[in-house]
Amino acid sequence: MTDIDGQSPVALVTGGASGIGAGTVHLLADHGMRVISTDVATEQGQDVADAAGARFVHHDVSDQAAWAEVADVVRQHYGRLDVLVNNAGIVGSNPIGEFDLEAWQRTIGVNLTGTALGCHSAIELMTQNPEGPTGAIVNIASTTSLAGTPGDVGYVASKGGVRSLTRSVAVYCSRRGLNIRCNSVIPGAVDTGIIQAAAEHRPGLRDHLDSIALLGRMGTPNDIAKAVLYLATDQSSFVTGSELLVDGGAFAVHPGY
Repeated sequence: MTDIDGQSPVALVTGGASGIGAGTVHLLADHGMRVISTDVATEQGQDVADAAGARFVHHDVSDQAAWAEVADVVRQHYGRLDVLVNNAGIVGSNPIGEFDLEAWQRTIGVNLTGTALGCHSAIELMTQNPEGPTGAIVNIASTTSLAGTPGDVGYVASKGGVRSLTRSVAVYCSRRGLNIRCNSVIPGAVDTGIIQAAAEHRPGLRDHLDSIALLGRMGTPNDIAKAVLYLATDQSSFVTGSELLVDGGAFAVHPGY
């Protein structure tokens, strides 16, 4: 995305304290954007933001009032919003046979409701941009929305919802004449803290996840951040309502082979 009136674009990244979010905060900042990073992990989030030259705000994405507070920060300090990356998400253990309603509601609240609240808030802010309604929204989904997994029904359902929500938001913006694009990134297995923690209890997990991709390795947060950067900038100016699968080729393989 090009500079606007001599100033760099403003990007908001949720879940910026670790993993894909942290990688995205760094990459967008490295490409000249003014970045606001949000997370519930205050100390870790502040450390990432400081290292990237970004601003950190403590933020529970499932809380509508918290979104209003973040929007106030954006207005007060930047006066505009050009990019929103809805990355914040949680995963747990909640198989359908042992269904835990509280865990379900928490996962849906962060992963899906948080994304919807983010889109709503971003559209409000982007509509108020001095040159008119313009911007890019990037929602982070998951390959678990393409093929079921048994361990956490809330996570799978929420990420499927993120994909559908993305298309709905893109259509909404188009029908109202808003130059606001909305797309999703669908990461495959990514080598983050979640995988690292799981591998401590499941010998061979890392080798298994490496073997799934045609490229012979899991993705890195930076691999996903590069896809986000593409969708966040004018390089993707003719792309909206779309999904970018970033899985190292894992879903290119027929399950019979």
